[in-house]
Amino acid sequence: MTLLHRVRTVAQRFGIDIARYPASWGGHQLVQLLKRYEIDLVLDVGAHAGGYGTMLRRSGYDGRIVSFEPLSAARAELNRTAAGDPLWTVLPYALGDRSCTTTMNVAGNSGASSSVLPMLPSHRAAAPHASYTGTETVEVRRLDELWPQITTAGEHVFLKLDVQGYEAHVLRGAGACAHACRGLQTETSFVPLYEGGLLFNQALDLAQGELGLSLMSVVPGFTDPRDGRMLQCDLVLFRDCEPAATRPPAVAEALV
Repeated sequence: MTLLHRVRTVAQRFGIDIARYPASWGGHQLVQLLKRYEIDLVLDVGAHAGGYGTMLRRSGYDGRIVSFEPLSAARAELNRTAAGDPLWTVLPYALGDRSCTTTMNVAGNSGASSSVLPMLPSHRAAAPHASYTGTETVEVRRLDELWPQITTAGEHVFLKLDVQGYEAHVLRGAGACAHACRGLQTETSFVPLYEGGLLFNQALDLAQGELGLSLMSVVPGFTDPRDGRMLQCDLVLFRDCEPAATRPPAVAEALV
């Protein structure tokens, strides 16, 4: 038994796990991909309290981050996290397929599972602590309307989506700008967790077939603690060639 194994065995008795650094897949591997594809702007949609941006910084990404978080409590923490970082911008919007105001359901796990969509019993059964506890009125914007304000010519954009089943709506609202993104990371579900939410095969078909991206990694996500079944994962995809200025059909028409 190695020293690491002995220490890990003792630590696990106290509910602590120890792994080699870096882990098998995590921030450092993602940043390797961002560097390979010369990403210098990450659009962090569904930023919550800023955990994703913090992970990027700790893993060596030094480009711009624009984070979107519509819920006031999470955004207050996000603003504190991003404070002092001149390359990290916070915007108070949800993204969707039309600009409007809407009601967002606030989840009990500090808002992490909050969504515009109704949560299904399958989700509540696997994570009762994530059940909705209230609602909040939020502002929704289309990404293609915001694009000229948040990007500059020549930037290579990576779009990260953590929007709890609302991925197709966000990509419809990106319009042709979705094809200008050099990479995409999107959470997706193996089983229905939100009413009308995008499932794994649909998300993969959309990203590969409609957006022309290539799958680089599948990152394990939310697992049902009752039986160990994985319910969600993240897909990480990149574009192998420079995006065309225009590429029909538009996402708005293709995503139905």
